[in-house]
Amino acid sequence: MGPWSRVRVAKCQMLITCFFILLLGLSVATMMTLTYFGAHFAVIRRASLEKNPYQAVHQWAFSAGLSLVGLLTLGAVLSAAATVREAQGLMAGGFLCFSLAFCAQVQVVFWRLHSPTQVEDAMLDTYDLVYEQAMKGTSHVRRQELAAIQDVFLCCGKRSPFSRLGSTEADLCQGEEAAREDCLQGIRSFLRTHQQVASSLTSIGLALTVSALLLSSFLWFAIRCGCSLDRKGKYTLTPRSPGQKSRWAQRVP
Repeated sequence: MGPWSRVRVAKCQMLITCFFILLLGLSVATMMTLTYFGAHFAVIRRASLEKNPYQAVHQWAFSAGLSLVGLLTLGAVLSAAATVREAQGLMAGGFLCFSLAFCAQVQVVFWRLHSPTQVEDAMLDTYDLVYEQAMKGTSHVRRQELAAIQDVFLCCGKRSPFSRLGSTEADLCQGEEAAREDCLQGIRSFLRTHQQVASSLTSIGLALTVSALLLSSFLWFAIRCGCSLDRKGKYTLTPRSPGQKSRWAQRVP
């Protein structure tokens, strides 16, 4: 396979990779939207506590997700445009965006390995605070917030051997609510599914980003070395000078 054939194959692969990266960015954006506006996360985030343990984690995760979506989308658009137009500067910009996106995803992987239960602990701590204050009867607002959490997660109360709230807990789950699962278990189950989706998207993102980095670097060097395929240049006819019998074609790059 000649050098021009390899460049042609690399350009096709880059366009396909950019398409899948755009789809990945759309998937991550959808997940971030559901994370921010979804009922399960919003009901925990809106708990009016003096110090909500989940709110800071939620804001950090949402900001990181939006930044990643922006980098992936911008990198895919720049790389696709650079591949079609054979623009060296645009390809360098796409490579930079993919490099930053790769670093962000690696940071997410290390964070998940180092603190795998940080989000889960923050949500459970928030629920515990709302639950304890509601059971102690310190605020009617806490009772409403607790009822909202339990309705969203379809759970009721918590079964903990360390509970010391007395008989007030027995009046919380009555009738059909008594058949619901423990809220601690319900929150864990929901987060487990959500984190599996996030891990899958991160793995796919790392694979696509590495592929885009390799292809963009190869095409950047190919464009720099002049291995152009589709754009051979434009040709114009120079005016005939005195004494010349023919016109010479001058190549304009």
